[in-house]
Amino acid sequence: MPPEDPGQDPRADELHHDRLLDDHAGPMVRPYVMTSGRLEPTRGKFDLITLVVAIGLSPEGEIGLGPEHLAIIQLCQSVMSVAELTGHLNLPVATVRVLLGDLLDKGFITMQEPEPEADMHDIRLYKAVIDGLRAL
Repeated sequence: MPPEDPGQDPRADELHHDRLLDDHAGPMVRPYVMTSGRLEPTRGKFDLITLVVAIGLSPEGEIGLGPEHLAIIQLCQSVMSVAELTGHLNLPVATVRVLLGDLLDKGFITMQEPEPEADMHDIRLYKAVIDGLRAL
């Protein structure tokens, strides 16, 4: 058996391992590591109800894509909302938005943003609501 390094604490590996694990959450990888510290996507607004769909199949070995990017492409083989993606990936919505922005930039996904809210200053809208309530 090789002699132990006198400067090396034999518990160092165990202590290092404990810092990387959380009893309740399991292995921890901070979301900012996945996004390289970015908080906003480079393109796209990505509301929770924005619909996303992959263009083509998951690329193999694409430079700059992490496992989370590939998971998004796989999940988006059928249309999926940002909220659904966030739930499936178990990631914060801000992280998912940044990853979606990366995929949009590289042309791997397309998105459909929700329609803008109706003009709340349009009197015709209020009349239609009142007429609808009266019809009840």
